[in-house]
Amino acid sequence: MKPFTVHRGRVAPLDRVNVDTDQIIPKQFLKRIEKTGFGQFVFYDWRLGADGKKNTDFVLHEPRYEGATVLVAGKNFGCGSSREHAVWALADFGFRAVISSSFADIFANNSTKNGFLTVRLSDDEVSTIMRRAQDIADYEITIDLEKCEVHDEHGLEARFPIDDFVKHCLLHGLDDIGLTLQHEAEIAAYEAQHPPSAALGNA
Repeated sequence: MKPFTVHRGRVAPLDRVNVDTDQIIPKQFLKRIEKTGFGQFVFYDWRLGADGKKNTDFVLHEPRYEGATVLVAGKNFGCGSSREHAVWALADFGFRAVISSSFADIFANNSTKNGFLTVRLSDDEVSTIMRRAQDIADYEITIDLEKCEVHDEHGLEARFPIDDFVKHCLLHGLDDIGLTLQHEAEIAAYEAQHPPSAALGNA
């Protein structure tokens, strides 16, 4: 898992509240067995019209937001079902973090496991970032996870809360497997003392 330390990137504004996981990645794309390739389906029903043609009014189709790596959205982002595919889709599309005033717990937990940062700021701070992303060409922000800070070149300085354990995992790129492998030496020592043949003999 790629560590998250300091990231600077262009911001795309999704000025909607209660963005649920079925909008982030619709259910018909959950049959895929890979963890990659979901980016092409992110916000599928909003990016494409009922006729399957590009909805040119959708924010992510605007050339000014091409290559954006930070998404700012309204409150209660990631609500709905627990599908981890929502995080996979956002990350595969190119986003490294999403900023909102509140997140669904399951979405935030899935994000941690995939090296994707959820930044919780106040309503006023989110509104400021949203407005600047809409009004300022090539608007960028810097997210410093070590300092738990967000800042831009227009005077914004904000701090965000994060659990110490979650912060540790993201800074060091540790998912559940990575956390386990930190104890690889102890696991190897235990296995050396308890060979499979001995275990089978005692069965």
